[in-house]
Amino acid sequence: MKKLSLQLRLIIFFIIISGSVFFSAGILSWYEGREKLDEFFDTYQILIGRKLSTLDWQNFTPESQTKIDKMIKDLDDDGEEEDDALGFAIFSPQGKMLFHDGNEGKYFKFKENISGFHNQRINKDKEKWRILWLESLDKQYIIAIGQELDFREDAAFDLVEDTLLPWAAGLTILLLAAIYMVSREFRPIKKLAENIKSRNSDDLSAIDNKNMPSEIAPLVKALNNLFLKINDMIKRERSFISDSAHELRSPLTALKVQLEVAELAEDDSKVRKEALEKLGMGIARASRLVEQLLELSRLEAYRGRQTNNAQMIDWNELITKVVGEHQSAAENQKITLEYEKKGTFCLKEGYPLLWALLLRNLLDNAIRYSPQGANIKLTMENRAIRVFNAPAHVSEDIIPRLKERFFRPPGQSQSGSGLGLSIVDRIAKLHHCKLKLQNKDDGFEVSIEIL
Repeated sequence: MKKLSLQLRLIIFFIIISGSVFFSAGILSWYEGREKLDEFFDTYQILIGRKLSTLDWQNFTPESQTKIDKMIKDLDDDGEEEDDALGFAIFSPQGKMLFHDGNEGKYFKFKENISGFHNQRINKDKEKWRILWLESLDKQYIIAIGQELDFREDAAFDLVEDTLLPWAAGLTILLLAAIYMVSREFRPIKKLAENIKSRNSDDLSAIDNKNMPSEIAPLVKALNNLFLKINDMIKRERSFISDSAHELRSPLTALKVQLEVAELAEDDSKVRKEALEKLGMGIARASRLVEQLLELSRLEAYRGRQTNNAQMIDWNELITKVVGEHQSAAENQKITLEYEKKGTFCLKEGYPLLWALLLRNLLDNAIRYSPQGANIKLTMENRAIRVFNAPAHVSEDIIPRLKERFFRPPGQSQSGSGLGLSIVDRIAKLHHCKLKLQNKDDGFEVSIEIL
């Protein structure tokens, strides 16, 4: 089932609430009005009864009915009440009807020891009447004054109707005004939706938030920030793809050349062997480059992750494990690799896999670009992790460019992709740390420091 729009739901909500309030007020007015009218008409009957109780009924004859009818009409204040909605009758103490109003009073039924107000159904239609029974002043007669209850209900309905009709008209106008205002205030949202819908897929320009309502402005601002992030991401991806294609072209071309040399060598085993060795080195270099490219692309998956996705890190265990993995490579190059703990890195949470990748890249670079007999020391401090390589030294002009993707110092004899420190820099920034490169008096130091 299709969900109703917010605008339509608001309008339906206003109609339901307004209708509920209106009908609740109508029902409350009905009960309150009926109660007040009952009190009024009861008082009205009592006043008539008092007047009738003071009359001398001994001289009344059946021909007096006409005069009595006229008296009842004279008691009618506005002259609009129906004659048959009010009646009276005079009984003897024994229950004999002596006089009546000529209309409904003749149907009143006497009961012994009856006094006060009582409801009674009279005439052939069994209409319900409210009848007041009282004695005359001389105690010689029982007077009954009755009123039809349907008349009271009709009077209460007319009263409520006259009261609520102006309010109903005002409420209708108010609802129409509310519907118009809701529709009018939702126009900016519709306009925003049309703007986004009509855009081309490559149009990531900011949405104009001029004259936007304050409730919609945060949404527009968030969309503009999203467009900016997407635009930056697309630029990075395009640059990454372009750089990757450029870097892969060289090793692939070299592989093709070495393959052709091996094919042309024919029976020259020495040339073929040399070509195959170079082919193997080229494959290893291409594999390393692809591996680094994949690692670099995976880092994008961690961008924007919340800290609650991070894990607790056992730094001593992690560093010991990574250093142990590189001991064999260091020994092959006759390089001393040691780990010194001066403190516990105070970054409690993070992504252990990424930190392991960061440390591997740092040690790979240190071992790869160090001469034989070098000394590499990885030190953990409270706010930094440092890799010191003695007696390595890097030109000051080159240091600022070492973080660039695919950058390799000129004249470098060791194979590599130029992505190691770029990956390290990204991981450090992801954990709110910074990569620092600097020459020391007796070597070169790479450090990861908490900001």
